Amino acid sequence: MSAAVTGGAYPPNGQGDFFLCDIFDAIPKNDLASMEHPLFSLATRPDRRILNYQHNGAEITVVPSVKGLATIHDKDILIFCVSQLMAALNAGRQVSRTLHLKAHDLLLATNRETSGDAYRRLRESFERLAGTRITTNIVTGGEEVTSGFGLIESWEIVRKARGGRMVNVAVTLSDWLFRAVMSKSVLTLSRDYFRLRKPLERRIYELTRKHCGRQQAWTISVETLLKKSGSASPRRVFRKMVRDMIAAQPLPDYAMEELPGDLIRFSQKYAVTEPGNGRGSGGAGADTPVLKAATLERARDLMPGADVYALEAEWRAMWARTGRPRLRQADAAFLGWVKKRGLE
Repeated sequence: MSAAVTGGAYPPNGQGDFFLCDIFDAIPKNDLASMEHPLFSLATRPDRRILNYQHNGAEITVVPSVKGLATIHDKDILIFCVSQLMAALNAGRQVSRTLHLKAHDLLLATNRETSGDAYRRLRESFERLAGTRITTNIVTGGEEVTSGFGLIESWEIVRKARGGRMVNVAVTLSDWLFRAVMSKSVLTLSRDYFRLRKPLERRIYELTRKHCGRQQAWTISVETLLKKSGSASPRRVFRKMVRDMIAAQPLPDYAMEELPGDLIRFSQKYAVTEPGNGRGSGGAGADTPVLKAATLERARDLMPGADVYALEAEWRAMWARTGRPRLRQADAAFLGWVKKRGLE
């Protein structure tokens, strides 16, 4: 951990190249590699295990510090940083591996409280992220290099409030993660991701977003899901947790169901169905609005860098929540909603 800097200008003179996180309401983005592979602990207490994972040629070893492994809730910091960098890149701004951010903005963006205890927990997250060491050969930015690194290279409290609470923080991302951002190896997350409180719900949402994406459905065995989730639970306990999730249906955008053969199927809650096809996997029916490919291209022009398929899913979710009203011109309604989102 770097020493705190409590005085002087912000950002401090001599800091070198940095990127200032000042983009309000940046669309949440997550890097593909950590969505695919289990790099974060799902434990809620200090986890000091050494994790070893091998799957389809990917090899990962995750070693904790004395503070324990970085958790999936600690990952909120990385998601915030990646989201800010991607929004800046899409706006044509220069970016850097070192980011300066306001702790209060980070807490708000990730749906956390802003109490004194929240700032203490945030500091602990920085410590675990910097202390957790990863050795892997997984590809980022089109390069497969076996390397060891921390999830963040360093962090520093740049300015404190009088009571000692962090105000401004400098974070230097690992070159591995920064390379993923620069190659745009990222996916958009639902803003409701930060409302998921249970670690397993977050991890399974990541996997579903990565593998199901805009497909109508994705099916995986319980055994493989357990392995890819990184859960330390025995299979029978894990299966019970998954069944509890199926009963609760907590995932944004995706529905879960159990199939014969110890399989779990994930499907779009608001699936696209062609007119006259009856009810789709999302239960949408023949009145579900179907958008033209040209409409999605226009949406991409209106919000450069945005994941238009994620925007489409979010719009469909809003449409369903408001009672599935009949739309005379679905394409115009969608584009109007996108324009409004871009002005928020």
